[in-house]
Amino acid sequence: MSVPYAEVIGDPIAQSKSPAIHGFWLEKLGLSGRYDHCLVKLEGLGDYLDARRPDPDWRGCNVTMPHKLAIVPLLDRLDPLAASIGAVNTVVREADGTLTGYNTDAPGFLEPLRAELDKAHLFRMARVLGTGGAARAIVAALARENFVIVLAGRDPGKARAMLDELAPGTDHHAVNILHFGDPTEFAFDDREGCLDLIVNASPLGMTGQPPLAFDFSHAPPGSVVYDIVTSPLDTAFLQAARAAGFATVDGLSMLIGQADIAFARFFGERPPREHDEALRALILS
Repeated sequence: MSVPYAEVIGDPIAQSKSPAIHGFWLEKLGLSGRYDHCLVKLEGLGDYLDARRPDPDWRGCNVTMPHKLAIVPLLDRLDPLAASIGAVNTVVREADGTLTGYNTDAPGFLEPLRAELDKAHLFRMARVLGTGGAARAIVAALARENFVIVLAGRDPGKARAMLDELAPGTDHHAVNILHFGDPTEFAFDDREGCLDLIVNASPLGMTGQPPLAFDFSHAPPGSVVYDIVTSPLDTAFLQAARAAGFATVDGLSMLIGQADIAFARFFGERPPREHDEALRALILS
């Protein structure tokens, strides 16, 4: 008997928490299906899709680094949001074997912020660190939520081009990521009625990667600090933020949010989000 399946691809991939998330939901719903992880090198991305495409049991895959940009030209069509972002993190096999790319990172990133975003603010500013595929989704999502964005990367020119493409307007700024590693004596003005975000959208601080250098003198009072890294889940960046008195959001929040949308596309049912607390406990155990 055939069993529908999906998987997450990337390099590295063994640390991915996606199989635990989707497996938990499949079990809770009593659905027949499985969700695996698969190591795919950048040079093997086309061969991977060619091998999976004819398999009717393969419902698609989630895509993590370094493939979110490279996979775009290999697909048959893009959802409008994915097309506007230029990055794909979810591929769905249609009944005719064609492949559609989606970006669930953008809504997944916003999900844990939604209660705050639904409030009215005098001003919204986000400092975003990183210029990769996930950062593209985050910049596009924040622009749609009326944030002024400071985008930091190793190449400020690349950051500027990203802003011009994804967040049209003259208020945004591109800086070298090293700028945030050194202390500043900048005196922030009154932040009442403002929403400030500090977002690590880079792999820095991830297991096997260099640490993220960020001095919290760059964080306005009352900022929310968000790290999309999931391995480790409680990064040094988040620990330092809490020690400095800031509210934090970890990468599991975004991962669960984006997985919700992907799961429904793969398996045809919405996941049982009433069990989020148990899911978190499982992943953290």
